Amino acid sequence: MSPAAIEHLQTLCVGLALSGLLASAFELFTDRRASFSLLEAGGVRAVAALPVLAFGAPFIILRNTVRGRRIEGRPIPFVMLATIVACGWGLLSGRVALDLAALIAGA
Repeated sequence: MSPAAIEHLQTLCVGLALSGLLASAFELFTDRRASFSLLEAGGVRAVAALPVLAFGAPFIILRNTVRGRRIEGRPIPFVMLATIVACGWGLLSGRVALDLAALIAGA
């Protein structure tokens, strides 16, 4: 495996882990599931939910996809497409998180 591939895999893992951490922390502190419906509240609540949704979206997408497949029997191509979208989003989130960590560490 090339060093670039290993770095991308690390970035994806960090993004997905951060996503799960944020969504779970949101559920812990608010006793409410993190979902995209938080934006429907409007006003200050919607603006406050943006960072949680921006970085927690891969977890939310994957959770909803697995539940949709199990409960509603959604087709496999839909599950594959949603997984690709979630992993792409997780890759971007992980890159932002790693760059921010490097900036804070002064590297």
